[in-house]
Amino acid sequence: MKDDIRAETIRIAGSGQDQIEAYLAQPLDAGRYGGVVVIHHMPGYDEWSKEVTRKFATHGYLAICPNLYFREAPGASSDDAAATVRALGGVPDERLVGDVGGARNHLISLLSSNGKVGTIGYCSGGRQSFLAACSLPLEAAVICYGAFIVGNPPEGAPVKMTSLVHLAEQLGCPVLGLFGAEDQHPSPEQTAELGKVLADHGKDFEFHTYPGAGHAFFATDRPSFRPEAAKEGWEEIWEFLGRRLAG
Repeated sequence: MKDDIRAETIRIAGSGQDQIEAYLAQPLDAGRYGGVVVIHHMPGYDEWSKEVTRKFATHGYLAICPNLYFREAPGASSDDAAATVRALGGVPDERLVGDVGGARNHLISLLSSNGKVGTIGYCSGGRQSFLAACSLPLEAAVICYGAFIVGNPPEGAPVKMTSLVHLAEQLGCPVLGLFGAEDQHPSPEQTAELGKVLADHGKDFEFHTYPGAGHAFFATDRPSFRPEAAKEGWEEIWEFLGRRLAG
């Protein structure tokens, strides 16, 4: 654990070289560290997402969380920004890849970077972590209950997402998937379908599904939080990223 970290709000070049807000956390000890792009959940660039970003820094990673809603709602509360973006159908996939790519580039530019970067995402961010892993040069990707990698949103849903399963062949790094057995988006059947597709393409992946957990079981500030599943999930994350991003 790293007791001394620095966390700050910065601007980075995102998709199209747009200057967007991001939250950066890093250890203060001298050394070279792997990087993690934290892709926030659909509720937005909120305090919990920043807490997760700091958590990575205390575990010896450079971590950055880009504000994917910054263009639509600069300066707005996370709830208001999320409502605005949801009404517009969500974050376009192409722009997401550009914003995560910009966050990756910023981490690599830091003097304390070891040049290795992975992504982690929750909820819609889990889907976006998979999308980034199929689109960008990364060393690792973690998917936390990523909805609609397989399947599309139900009729009338406020977000315009489409399945990403057709991109599986382009996946360029190992993937860790963490899911709840009680979740419906993705359901256990959809998780199994994604696993089969990745296996058919010979991809390096490992999935863990936790009984008694539904969607958003990592989110400590929500009723869906499941401490036991979250604890086991974090242990898997540290082991997985430790192998992929160290050195």
